Amino acid sequence: MSRQDYEVVIGLEVHAELSTKTKIFCSCPTKFGAAPNTQTCPICMGMPGTLPVLNEKVVEYAVKAGLATNCEISENSKNDRKNYFYPDLPKAYQISQYDKPLCEHGYIEIDTQDGNKKKIRILRIHIEEDAGKLNHDEFGGGTLVDLNRAGVPLIEIVSEPDLSSTEEVDKYLKKLKSILEYIEVSDCKMQEGSFRADVNVSVKKKTDTKLGTRTEMKNMNSFRSITRAIEYEIERQIDILEDGGKIEQESLRWDEVSGKTFSMRDKEDAQDYRYFPDPDLVAIKLSKEYIQNIKDSLPELPESRHNRYINEYKMSEKDAGIIVSSKYLSNLFEEASEICKNHKAVSNWIISDISRILNEKEMEPNEIPFTSKHLADLVTLIDKGTISSSIAKKVLTEMFENPREPEEIIKEKGWIQISDEGAIKEVVQKVLMDNPQSVADFKAGKDRALGFLVGQAMKATKGKANPQMLNKMFVEEINK
Repeated sequence: MSRQDYEVVIGLEVHAELSTKTKIFCSCPTKFGAAPNTQTCPICMGMPGTLPVLNEKVVEYAVKAGLATNCEISENSKNDRKNYFYPDLPKAYQISQYDKPLCEHGYIEIDTQDGNKKKIRILRIHIEEDAGKLNHDEFGGGTLVDLNRAGVPLIEIVSEPDLSSTEEVDKYLKKLKSILEYIEVSDCKMQEGSFRADVNVSVKKKTDTKLGTRTEMKNMNSFRSITRAIEYEIERQIDILEDGGKIEQESLRWDEVSGKTFSMRDKEDAQDYRYFPDPDLVAIKLSKEYIQNIKDSLPELPESRHNRYINEYKMSEKDAGIIVSSKYLSNLFEEASEICKNHKAVSNWIISDISRILNEKEMEPNEIPFTSKHLADLVTLIDKGTISSSIAKKVLTEMFENPREPEEIIKEKGWIQISDEGAIKEVVQKVLMDNPQSVADFKAGKDRALGFLVGQAMKATKGKANPQMLNKMFVEEINK
């Protein structure tokens, strides 16, 4: 049998660290990158006799996430103890939510390859505390525990097994990440682990009615790695089934270097965790008014901005999708457009050169080092004829390398556009004299020859000549 005879079923459990200033059950700060074990207290270190107090902001952020993903919000919820032992979990249990999560039965719509919309159902969103972090000392041969992350608030967003390809997974995760960024409940910095996913994969023959046995790949925080891992796991499971083997339910670790998954442990089920209500925390009661107030405070979401850009700015679906994929890019577009009043030019710069540089430098949009005013000023300088588009590309590169006012850059580099007719005429006449064949070609009706001549003039002036003046003057001089 071939892969086409099998159906892939994928479900995701996404963990997003919430952008609260303090942890979920204590007042310790949540700042990333602090020295090990400097952001801890007896509560998040799990000392006996300590009592947790729920951070109200965590509930607010979770409800925001639920409303933004079309969930039903529970007015009656609670916290539970999830019992298991890891070296980085001092209490030997995690405070989470089991049978009464804050948010249930939501969905996100993604665009499929055939141009249709597909609804990916969200089973639940619940709050919980993060565990600490193990730092393996390769030289000393031991492992050190950093508890700064212990107690950092998380929301876990659990999808139904509605995804059937890596393309759908990629679109779902990117849209979910975008929504959380827009409502500002998480910074979603994947490189810092604040947006990561556990990926459940199973395969079954298309003729089977029963789902296959699933495996789970834990704590993945790279879109590329997730795609690679799913593809590998699909092929691995199909090969086992084709050989007459049986898929074991287990938790796997993805190894980026070898491009393979490795078993970590048998996959636990709910009964293995021995859930019970946390006796130290009161139930969570939310009023209808509280939920409605949060709903009313939600900002414009990416879907709405996407549709608005298409209708208001006449953008293509693709271009609007690129810009709204990141709240930072979308805000950069809106703010710069408002300043320079040229939304078309701003969108072109974001979609082309800025996106290209971000990819080349492997930067996130929120790492762009210049402001929306800098981008607007760059567009204005082109519109005024102060610099050419080719020079503007150099200015943009410099803005990434050493961010400052565009006007300051062009003065410092001597990149102000030459618009003096006498100076341009001198260049044009020399180019015509050096390229008689191109002149003859243009007179013979070969319009491309004019582009060559203009290119030579731009080269001679190091891109500083006004291209519109060049075009006009070449035609005038040739037709004399």
